[in-house]
Amino acid sequence: MNIKIRLTIMNFLQFAVWGSYLTSMGTYLFGIGQVERIGIFYAMQGIVSLFMPAIIGIIADRWVEAQKLLGICHLLAATFMASAGYYALTATEVAFGPLFTLYALSVAFYMPTLGLSNSVAYSGLAKSGLDTVKHFPPIRVWGTVGFICAMWCCDLLGFQASAMQFMQCAAVGVILGLYAFTMPSCPTNQSNEKKSLAEALGLNAFALFKQKKMALFFIFSILLGVSLQITNGFANPFISDFGQVAEYADTFGVKHANILISLSQVSETLCILLIPFCLKRFGIKKVMLMAMFAWVLRFGLFGLGNPGGGVWMFLLSMIVYGVAFDFFNVSGSLFVDKETDDKIRSSAQGLFIMMTNGIGATIGTLGAQQVINHFVGNSTGVARMEAWSETWLIFAAYALVVALLFAVVFKYKHVPEE
Repeated sequence: MNIKIRLTIMNFLQFAVWGSYLTSMGTYLFGIGQVERIGIFYAMQGIVSLFMPAIIGIIADRWVEAQKLLGICHLLAATFMASAGYYALTATEVAFGPLFTLYALSVAFYMPTLGLSNSVAYSGLAKSGLDTVKHFPPIRVWGTVGFICAMWCCDLLGFQASAMQFMQCAAVGVILGLYAFTMPSCPTNQSNEKKSLAEALGLNAFALFKQKKMALFFIFSILLGVSLQITNGFANPFISDFGQVAEYADTFGVKHANILISLSQVSETLCILLIPFCLKRFGIKKVMLMAMFAWVLRFGLFGLGNPGGGVWMFLLSMIVYGVAFDFFNVSGSLFVDKETDDKIRSSAQGLFIMMTNGIGATIGTLGAQQVINHFVGNSTGVARMEAWSETWLIFAAYALVVALLFAVVFKYKHVPEE
C-alpha cells in the first residue's frame, strides 16, 4: 500500500481516539456533579505531557522503534480508558478517585503518541524521498477528519453526556494500536561511539534551548499552549448552559453542541492544506502570529455570541479555530523537525509536545477553571451567561497580549522559497 495512504489511515485513527471524548467529556462530568473538576481532568493531559512525551521520545530514539512504541502506547491507553468507561457505567455512584485515576493512566500513554505519530510520519515520508512540508499536511488533515467523525458518532449515538464515550475511545485505540505495528520501521539511533550521559539518555533535544531562536520559540509555545485546551474543556458546557435561558433552550447549538463545535475541526481540514504555502511564503513567525490573533478572535467571538441571533459569531469562532490550532500545532511541529537533527527527531517532537500540551495546557486549563469558578460560580440563567461572556473576553485579552509580545520579541528572518 502507498506510504501516504498508510499514514493517512494512521492519522485518521490517531485523532479519532481523541475526538471520541475530548470535546464532550466536560458535559459528562457536569452531568455527574464533577463540574468543578473539569479543569483537572483536562489539565491531566498537560501534566502527563510534562514528562511522558519526552520519556517515550527518548525510548523511541534509543531503544524501541517508534512505530512499535506507538502501538504499545495505544493499546495501554485503550485498556485504561475502557476500564474507566466500565467503572463509570457500572458504579452506583461515580466517585472522582477511581474514574480520574484510570483516565489519568490512559492519557499518560496517549499523549506521547501525538509526537510518536509525527515521527513515524516524518520518517516514512523521508525514507520514500518525499518532502515533509509538502506532503505531511495533506496527510495530517485526515487526522482532523477522524476527529470530526468521532465527535459526530459520540453526539449522534447519544454518548455526549455518557461514559460510553470512553468505550468508543478505547475501541478506536485498540484498532490503531494493532495497526501501528504494520507501519514502516523507524530505526533507533544506536552506535558503538562513546557517548555522554545526556546522549545515552537521548536528552540532546534539550540542548535546543542553547539556541536563542529555539529557546524563544519554545517559551512562546508554552504561552500559546495555554489556550489549547480551554475550548475543548469548556466550550461544550458553555454552549449547553444556554439551555437555562428559555430563548435559547430549543436551539440546535444547545441540543447538539458537539456537532456545532465540530465545525472547528472542519475548518482545520481546510487550514492544514494552507500550511505548506504559508510556511514557505511567510515563514514561521508570521504563521505563528496568524495563529495567535486567531485565538483572540476564537475567544472573543465566544464571549460576544449566543446560539440564537448571535449564532453567526459562534460559527465565525469555529472557522477561525482552524487557523488558531493548525498554524500553531502543525506548523510548530514541522518547524521543530526542520530545525533539528534527525537523530533526535522523536526527542525534539516530545519536547515540543511537553511545552505545548504539557506546561502550557496545564497552566491554561487549571487557570481557566479558576477564572470560570470565580466569574460563573453558582449563578444561573441570564446572569450566568453574562458571566460566561466575561470569562471568554478575559481569555481573548490574554491571547492578544501574547501575540503582541511575540511580534516584538521573536526575531526570525525568513527567505521565501521560489
